[in-house]
Amino acid sequence: MLQVCLNGARGPREHHHLPVQPPDLAKAAADSVTAGAEDIHLHPKTPDGTDSLDPATVAAAVNAARAAAPGIPVGITTGTWTAPDTRSRLTAIGEWTVLPDHASVNWHEQGAEEIALALMERGIGVEVGIHSGTNAEEDFAQWPQRGRALRVLARVTDPTRNGAANTATTLLDRLERIVPGNLPILLHGRGAGAWSVLGLAKRRGLHARIGFEDTFTLPGGDIAEDNAALVTEAVRTPPHT
Repeated sequence: MLQVCLNGARGPREHHHLPVQPPDLAKAAADSVTAGAEDIHLHPKTPDGTDSLDPATVAAAVNAARAAAPGIPVGITTGTWTAPDTRSRLTAIGEWTVLPDHASVNWHEQGAEEIALALMERGIGVEVGIHSGTNAEEDFAQWPQRGRALRVLARVTDPTRNGAANTATTLLDRLERIVPGNLPILLHGRGAGAWSVLGLAKRRGLHARIGFEDTFTLPGGDIAEDNAALVTEAVRTPPHT
């Protein structure tokens, strides 16, 4: 499965086609799915580009993506930066009127287990974010509900082309010891390392991800015109990249 991450915790000044408002998210979602994406991850944003879990903001973003890409799962972030504190995030989740299909929870962040349980109670799939350079996988291994997660979102934080692949291999080795056998792993990188990590994911038969949250650049180093251009390259990128 190839997931497209449409925007991330970025502002509209970082790229002229970074989708922020619902119409932009809709176009990016439709174009990315046409290019080969099978799942969508996005950050609902206020008009100035700030990430938000406000019910109206979430509803507008999710509805826009769903209408543009019917039948494709749509997920969002629940990162700590989206609200002042854990309680605020929990309150927002409880007030959502339109539910995403899944939501990512960074396991090294405060309140991760509470946020994950709140999502599960509402029938929302949980992507468990395990970042390289943290010990989050050890905490996840002790979580009694880990078998109920949708998948592990393994994020390689090393942005370098060569270093990212090595970091990813180490992270996967650690995850293999603790992740339940029925739980899929989505492996993804960032910056220049995104493409080498995507190649590794293909070689390992794992889910993968690409999009403006992770990188603005194509494998050759040129700036991508939009998310669809990144997805197009990801589909045809050979595993040895």
